[in-house]
Amino acid sequence: MDIVSRIRQTKRTPLLQVVKTSVAVVVAWFVSLALLEQALPIFAAIAALLVVLPSVNQSLVRGLERSVGVIGGVVLAYGAGQLLGDSTFVVLALVVVSLLLAWALRLTPSSANQVPISAMLVLAIGAQTPGYAVDRIIETIIGAVVALAVNALVVPPVLLAPAHLAVGRLARDLAAVLDDLAAVLVSPDADEARLTAMLERARRLRDLQATAVAAVTAGEESLMLNPRASRQRSLLEADAATLTRLTALVHRVVAMTRSVRDNHDESLADDPVVAGISVELTRAAHDVRLLAREADEARVPGRVDDLPALTAPLTVLRPDPVHWVLVGSLLEDLRRVREEIIGA
Repeated sequence: MDIVSRIRQTKRTPLLQVVKTSVAVVVAWFVSLALLEQALPIFAAIAALLVVLPSVNQSLVRGLERSVGVIGGVVLAYGAGQLLGDSTFVVLALVVVSLLLAWALRLTPSSANQVPISAMLVLAIGAQTPGYAVDRIIETIIGAVVALAVNALVVPPVLLAPAHLAVGRLARDLAAVLDDLAAVLVSPDADEARLTAMLERARRLRDLQATAVAAVTAGEESLMLNPRASRQRSLLEADAATLTRLTALVHRVVAMTRSVRDNHDESLADDPVVAGISVELTRAAHDVRLLAREADEARVPGRVDDLPALTAPLTVLRPDPVHWVLVGSLLEDLRRVREEIIGA
């Protein structure tokens, strides 16, 4: 196991994020000093450090989680300190009680961890000091508010480009699999290795689809409470709509590829209906690429000038006595592929 790879990311955190976090910590520290006259406003610095996140929405949620956890921990520590003191047994018992209380209340992991941490810090540092518990709560709120303000003023990036690239790659790879499928159907010499490789490429579409979903979700997250959201939302909505149609196509194409992989033989190439299906799959590949270009149309008006290539469904006058199950399955799948592409 490579220990270094376990503790390092493949990409650095954006420098802007580091700068915003540093600014938030410094501002929260001095604001707490000015308002509370505390020598070391650690709780404010910690809150600011944890609340500056990639999006304003995430910062708001984390700030609420942090505040709830600190308030709960401080209240528990203050009560325990007043009643039982601050011995080792009390500290350990308080940690256990804090964890059980967080579990019973179904708090989020961030809030649940913060309750015992805050309780230990308060009990160990100054639960017996008058006003100490209240000051720690105010410190935390100051840190969270400052972090949220810094994150909102220095606007986080809108993550639209990664979403668009992920959807575009999914469309291109999906079209490539359709082209492969079309070519295999009319190739009498398609061997086992080629069929298996085609199926593996089709199955990898699921990973690309999951990546695209995550990228679109991250894009939506970055738009929440973001001042630039009104200008950018329509672009992301176009990618999300395209992804919805591509997702249905991925499931359909993987099933078609598996059917061909399991039932292919060299005589398929002689069937005129199969040849027609191959042509329609090639046209479907063209139209899948067109879907991605239509999403580009939202960014560059007037760019798309191609027309959909799919024609009317094929007509089969007499079923093939050997391959009729496979042919019938492909025809039905092709019909559904066409409906997804044209949005029927």
